[in-house]
Amino acid sequence: MKRREFITLLSGAAAAWPLAARAQQPGRVRRIGMLVTLPENDPEETARNAILLQSLEQMGWTVGRNVQFDRRQTLGDAERARRLAVELISLMPDVIFSTGSLNVGALLQATQSVPIVFTVVPDPVGAGFVDSMSRPGRNATGFTQFDYSISGKWLELLKEIAPQVTRVGVLREPGLTAAVAQFAVIQSVAPSLRVEPVPLNVRDTNEIEQAIRTFARPAGDGLIVVSSPLTIFHRELIIRLAAQHSLPAVYYERVYVTGGGLVSYGPDFREQFRRAAGYIDRILKGEKPADLPVQAPTKYEVVINLKTAKALGLDVPPSVLAIADEVIE
Repeated sequence: MKRREFITLLSGAAAAWPLAARAQQPGRVRRIGMLVTLPENDPEETARNAILLQSLEQMGWTVGRNVQFDRRQTLGDAERARRLAVELISLMPDVIFSTGSLNVGALLQATQSVPIVFTVVPDPVGAGFVDSMSRPGRNATGFTQFDYSISGKWLELLKEIAPQVTRVGVLREPGLTAAVAQFAVIQSVAPSLRVEPVPLNVRDTNEIEQAIRTFARPAGDGLIVVSSPLTIFHRELIIRLAAQHSLPAVYYERVYVTGGGLVSYGPDFREQFRRAAGYIDRILKGEKPADLPVQAPTKYEVVINLKTAKALGLDVPPSVLAIADEVIE
């Protein structure tokens, strides 16, 4: 072997050694980074984090003993996400847990080597986060948010609960690929239901208020709130505005309905946090994200708030109550 080749080989081995050695040290405290959208004091975030921590503890990972967390929240801000992603990577975590396409995209711009486990990502293949669902092939894997086809179910559900609706505002962040895809599905279903879908493009709090206020002026309207960091972060405002303007609204997640929204149809995202703990555990024990398949939701649920329906003057039909997984009275 030539001297230059030997030096190159030795240098590569030296670079790889710390990673291998770290993985083999049973007493070492592992570092888990977290890049999420919601603030730590958000009730839903608190519940999700508790599930993640409890699940990891059941697998033998206890905070303060053999694992520590470095948590950052982006609050749905793209620039903040990019900055915090770089900050997290500089802490040299063993794995990073992340929620949403905005945050995962920022992380993958910052690193191609640190393992990432994601949840609540609509289309990881289309976004370029993974090569395929079955073989991610890179440094990220996790759990998809839902299939875009359920967007049509939101409109069907709204029409069944509020048959008088003829125009539906679709609240979305226009720059998100998922928002475009969800609206396209709603558009494809709308003619058969004799409903006109109207895109309500919003980028901040003021635009949310202005868009809903302007749209709500004519009678016979409804609202669909599609998934985005902005809408989940400002969900209390959206729920309040829908009630203020008497808009029957369908949401993609139950947390809107437990907070006073009318109805939701979507997967249980808390369950995704539990399942994500399993992937974090496997990665900490030596498996690679590239070999762990991206998983889709296994169950969707309908949640209805009858108090909100009554306030809107709506009688929820028995056909909808029959498919409800949870009814809030």
